Amino acid sequence: MIVIKTSKEIEFMQESGRIVALAHEMIKNAIKPGITTGELDAIAEAIIRENGATPSFKGYHGYPASICASVNEQVIHGIPGGTTLKEGDIISIDIGAFKNGYHADAARTHPVGKVNDKALELIKVTEESFFEGLKYCRVGYRLSDVSHAIQKYAEEKGFGVVRDFVGHGIGRQMHEDPPIPNYGAPGRGPRLEKGMALAIEPMINSGDFKVRVLDDEWTVETIDRSLSAHYENTVIITDGDPLIITFSNDEVESC
Repeated sequence: MIVIKTSKEIEFMQESGRIVALAHEMIKNAIKPGITTGELDAIAEAIIRENGATPSFKGYHGYPASICASVNEQVIHGIPGGTTLKEGDIISIDIGAFKNGYHADAARTHPVGKVNDKALELIKVTEESFFEGLKYCRVGYRLSDVSHAIQKYAEEKGFGVVRDFVGHGIGRQMHEDPPIPNYGAPGRGPRLEKGMALAIEPMINSGDFKVRVLDDEWTVETIDRSLSAHYENTVIITDGDPLIITFSNDEVESC
């Protein structure tokens, strides 16, 4: 069942989104060759807790950390720890925060130092595919219109769109209905309504779309070991333009 949020619930979610955005800003500033993914995790957790929230991911179905930190061919759910970032890596950071009974969730992929042009293009196209989907985040469109726009854009640029993992509704629960694939034919699924809260998250590979889960039962990587990027925001459907509640001030200004 899709839960429609009231204006008060959206206010609570906006506060969680603000904290997620702040944690992402701090992580972005900290990423450099030589830092470990565990150190990034500690930075994010401190910011989340200092702002009166708790990390959405920590303890979720046994997940052991506050963020997901997925390096290079890792798609999502990389467990932070002793991995040291090096020049030329890319890293996807996924962060969730829970405050006042509501979650918000967002992901970004960052270059580590100087990276090659193909990696930069992957990061850029993944972000751009989100905004292609966002064009359809308006009352009256169907959910698969969003999915189709993401797939069409990424594949036309020559990239693979992950099928095995999808976006989701969000609110009191971290994962709510509806599931939001990043692929599929348009004109299908529920019509978008004011008050829907959606975590839209393209996961795009530089090679084939196929992925596998590693033995830690969390980390997902590309089967062909190609690079992968992840870009996500929590989006509220309104009467007009969609509201992105996980943007930093800099991101809002640049749109």
